[in-house]
Amino acid sequence: MRIAIVSDAGAPQVNGVVNTLAATQRVLQQAGHTVLMIGPASFRTFACPTYPEIRLAYKPYAKIASLLSKFAPDCIHISTEGPMGLAARRYCLNRRLAFTTAYHTRFPEYLSARRMLPKALTYRLLRWFHGPSKAVMVPTPGIKQALEENGFDNVALWGRGVDTAYFHPREQDHAAIKGPLFLYVGRIAVEKNIEAFLRLDLPGTKWVIGDGPLREELERRYPEVHFLGGKAHAELAAYYNCADVFVFPSKTDTFGLVLAEAMACGVPVAAYPVAGPVDVVLDGQSGILSDDLRQACLDALKLNRQQVRQHALSYSWEASTQQFLQHLHMARRNAAAQENAARIRQETI
Repeated sequence: MRIAIVSDAGAPQVNGVVNTLAATQRVLQQAGHTVLMIGPASFRTFACPTYPEIRLAYKPYAKIASLLSKFAPDCIHISTEGPMGLAARRYCLNRRLAFTTAYHTRFPEYLSARRMLPKALTYRLLRWFHGPSKAVMVPTPGIKQALEENGFDNVALWGRGVDTAYFHPREQDHAAIKGPLFLYVGRIAVEKNIEAFLRLDLPGTKWVIGDGPLREELERRYPEVHFLGGKAHAELAAYYNCADVFVFPSKTDTFGLVLAEAMACGVPVAAYPVAGPVDVVLDGQSGILSDDLRQACLDALKLNRQQVRQHALSYSWEASTQQFLQHLHMARRNAAAQENAARIRQETI
C-alpha cells in the first residue's frame, strides 16, 4: 500500500511520538509498503507556545495538499492535532477521503496542569478534531477507556514496541556512582510531575536526562540531583544500564516508551498506578506501582533484572505495526462500504 503519515512531531525533536513514527515507518517499509512521512522539517515553522524547542509548521495547507495529491496514497494517517494535522484533516474532508488519527498526548491533562485550558474544553476540541476519523488509535486500554468515557467514538488500540536488540542489559559500571542510582528520562516540564521524584528522600544518586522549561529552575532548587541534559535516542541504552531503578513520576502519559526501553535493559520501574504505567509495567515483576513513590523506588531495587527484561520482550514494533495496518485496512473497508451504500441510495431516489 501507499501510506501517507502526517505529523507535527518530527526530527530533530526527541520524544515518544517521533520514535514511534520512525519505528513504524521502518517496519512498514521492510514489509514492502511505500510510506510518505510528512513532518515539519521542510516547512516554515514557529516556536510552540510554552514549548519553544518544538517548531510548528506555519500555514502548511497548500504544501501538504500538493504532497498528498502527488503521492496519491491508499491510506492517510494523521498523527497529531497541530497545524499539520489540521491541514491534513481539512484536505481529507474537502475530498471526502477516509483517514485515521492517533492520540499520542493527553493534552487535556497537560493544559490543565499548566492552567491554560480546562479539561472539558480541551476534550471538546479533541472530539471535534478526531470525530471524522475512521479509527482513533491509542496505545493502551486505559487510554481507550478514558477517551470513550469522554465521548470519543471509533477508538482502537495501537500498541507500542521497543527495539530489544538495541535496548538490552549490559554490564553495569558503578565505579564512579554512589549507588543506588535512580534515573528519570523525559521532558522537564510541569505535566511530567518530575518534582514528585526530585523531592523524594532516597539513598544514592538521582540522574535526570532530558530538557524542558523547568530545567533551570529545578537545577537551582535541587543541586544534589545530576541534570545531564537531553540525549539522542541512540545514546539512552548506556544510561539505562547505569541505573538501578527507572523512576516515572508522570500521571498524564498515554504510554511512556521510556518505560519499555528501561525494562528492556533490565531496569525495574517505579511509578504511580495510573494510565500508562498500569498498562505497560507488570507490578511486582517488571516494576512497582504505588501511590507511595518513595516506597516503590525502594521496593523496585529488590526485583530480578532478568525478569524485568523478560516482560519487555512482549513488546515488539512488528506487532505494533501489524495493529496499525489492521486499522488502516478497516478504515478503507468502512469507507468503501459507506460509498457503496451512498451510491445505492442515490440510484434508488
